[in-house]
Amino acid sequence: MSATLPPASPAPERPDSGPDPQANPPSSQQPTPASAEAPLRADAGGGVRRRPSPFIVAVACTVSLLGLLPLGYVVVTGILTGWPELSALVFRPRVGELLANTVGLVVVTVPLCAAIGVGAAWLVGRTSLPGAPVFAVLLAAPLAVPAFVNSYGWVSAIPSLHGLWSGVLIATLSYFPLVYLPCAAALRRLDPTVEEAAGSLGSGAWGVFFRVVLPQLRLPILGGSLLVGLHLLSEYGAFAMIRFDTFTTAIIEQYRSTFNGPAANALAGVLVLLCLFLLVGESGARGRGRYARIGSGVARTPTRRSLGRLTPLGYLFLGGLFVLSIGVPFTSVTRWLVQGGASAWADGVVAEAFLQTVGYGLIGAVATCLLAFPIAFLAVRYPSRLARGLESVNYLTSSLPGIVTALALVTVSIRFVQPLYQSIVLVIATYVLMFLPRALVNLRAGLAQVPVGLEEAARSLGKHPIGAFLGVTARFFAPSALAAGALVFLGIVTELTATLLLAPSGTRTLAIQFWSKVNDINYVGAAPYAMLMIVLSLPVTYLLFARSRLTSVS
Repeated sequence: MSATLPPASPAPERPDSGPDPQANPPSSQQPTPASAEAPLRADAGGGVRRRPSPFIVAVACTVSLLGLLPLGYVVVTGILTGWPELSALVFRPRVGELLANTVGLVVVTVPLCAAIGVGAAWLVGRTSLPGAPVFAVLLAAPLAVPAFVNSYGWVSAIPSLHGLWSGVLIATLSYFPLVYLPCAAALRRLDPTVEEAAGSLGSGAWGVFFRVVLPQLRLPILGGSLLVGLHLLSEYGAFAMIRFDTFTTAIIEQYRSTFNGPAANALAGVLVLLCLFLLVGESGARGRGRYARIGSGVARTPTRRSLGRLTPLGYLFLGGLFVLSIGVPFTSVTRWLVQGGASAWADGVVAEAFLQTVGYGLIGAVATCLLAFPIAFLAVRYPSRLARGLESVNYLTSSLPGIVTALALVTVSIRFVQPLYQSIVLVIATYVLMFLPRALVNLRAGLAQVPVGLEEAARSLGKHPIGAFLGVTARFFAPSALAAGALVFLGIVTELTATLLLAPSGTRTLAIQFWSKVNDINYVGAAPYAMLMIVLSLPVTYLLFARSRLTSVS
């Protein structure tokens, strides 16, 4: 290459070269473009090679280290308790009963949610069923109804609900959208060419579905099933209302009735092991297969199949699913509101609870997004083992039940920073640890779609780095940031377990007031709080549905 660079001497032989080469030699011509490009090259290369700001690294590391508190809490308390006492607390009939209940709930509910989610996604995305687009939106609506409100609706309709199968019913109707949404988005991205090829080779409609379509849905099915399993392990209110004991309900009862630290900590340790088992199992089941389409051109829109004589069954399945998951709880809440009349809203705490819930949601959402941003920024702009490690720590923390996170922060605050115990700061910190991945995923996706060159161009024109970021990058990823905040807000508005343990005296969120009324068997008084939680959650749920469709298109 060096042998080909020197020959610049032929330039004077060109008749149309313009000015005399002696007046403007090549050595004086080259520095002009080089001097203009040097800052851009330095910045462009610096986007990858330059070290990140120490402040951003420090914030990201601090947040991730705090995220290790719940897991560290379980390990340390186990060591301090000692094996003799720990084994006596773990290996006893009561723990065996809780283990059977919890494992049975997961083993039955997760496959049901997967089957219902895949079936619903296929009906609304691959069939010519009239009204399918309407059902596509309606089937995401159960996410706007907290599981404990769903349980309240079913118990109001059938007071005798109790035990494992009642828990399976309520959990399935509450959590199947966690499988339905990713599967519906994946079905819209699948290339129908492979399915047509399988059909041309003699495979029937069912054969094409099970041999071609279903294997390509492996990742969304496993991911959604993992979320369902983790929700089942961490849910408290829905199962406490039907008197079905799981590890989470037992931990809260143990903590609130006897304040027996070792017993609650031993149960929390078993619960964490179950969560880790689910995480490892999902990771191993994913395999190493590749599911991306390779080839020229754009994938065609799949042809929708006619159900023919099965059309009434399709309507029965989708309509029944909507009625059971939304119709029953909404009807029960409305019935209690009508029965209570204006007096149901006369409780002076309703407005206060609404404002406190919105306040906690907004503060928690802003704090979570701000603290998640440095981790997302490092992952996108400075990818490294450190950045991947910081991400993984937060995903692991969020997979732990909220009760474990709450117990960890309660213990740490009492022993080391007692002024924080039962303070708003501790509640917000818990929300951050629990919901940070919701913000992290959206912020990372938004940052990854912003061309770095635009920000570098602004800096080369004299903009301060902060000004360039706010003027260029922030404008591009603002929609992703708003979506991240909305999802965190949804989680905080409907959060019950950790808030019950950590909320300062006098805290009256919608979830806490709802649970207080239910415990007093005042279902009429609980109805306004249930309705307000649904109303707050519906817009965010629609946003989640809209973004899932946008992601599948992009």
